[in-house]
Amino acid sequence: MKDIISVNLNNRRNFLKKTTVASAYAATIMTGLLASENAQAEWLADLFAPAPMEDSFNHSFNTNAIALSDEIKLKLPTIAENGAVVPITVTSTLENVEQVYIFVEKNPVPLVAIFDLSPELDAFVSARVKMAKTSDVIAVVKTQSKLYKAQKLVKVTIGGCGG
Repeated sequence: MKDIISVNLNNRRNFLKKTTVASAYAATIMTGLLASENAQAEWLADLFAPAPMEDSFNHSFNTNAIALSDEIKLKLPTIAENGAVVPITVTSTLENVEQVYIFVEKNPVPLVAIFDLSPELDAFVSARVKMAKTSDVIAVVKTQSKLYKAQKLVKVTIGGCGG
């Protein structure tokens, strides 16, 4: 009986040692993941900070070379009766689309959405955005080689997101 108890204790000790080492290893990995997640959150917080439209554009792209494109289609109401919920659909026939950005020019925070897309898929995004007041809605499509944009004026009659 004493031999069985010592075998069980040894197995238990080995199990506890291995789980402690595994837990420490997992904690180290999770710390690295959380640190990179915090860095990503800080980067996004900078992009979505209140700023004038031009500053938001410059901070998002670090360039003014954004070409107008008729290969980007914006589906938006011309008049939004409720600025708190404005539906938008962005489609593009451009090749190798990586990201779609949506800006509302006169919002306190002009950048309202960023969509990461797989270049192998058709570029199609749909969302509902808040608009503070009548302004241009601008979609910027980032391909592997260049930035393109399309814009449309939307009149807001009531509601909105402040200002």
